[in-house]
Amino acid sequence: MKPLTLFQKKVYTVVKKIPRGETRSYAWVAQEIGKPGVVRAVGTALRKNPFAIIVPCHRVIHSDGTLGKYAFGADLKEKLLEIEGRITKDKK
Repeated sequence: MKPLTLFQKKVYTVVKKIPRGETRSYAWVAQEIGKPGVVRAVGTALRKNPFAIIVPCHRVIHSDGTLGKYAFGADLKEKLLEIEGRITKDKK
């Protein structure tokens, strides 16, 4: 496994704080790391997440409330959120 970049570490640290059953947007994650213009880069970092059990990237969705992609398949992302009883807290 390649070492994580500082950017990935920041993204994963923020995403780990999203409570079970809640979602946040890619834009929210970008804002939280202090880089509001890097929404796509947040998505790329999450796509490369080697710690899916620890860093719950399935809890990050699009600002419009759509789920977006997931490294393990969109169906699994939807199922995980369903199991958690998803609550959308942020749509930014």
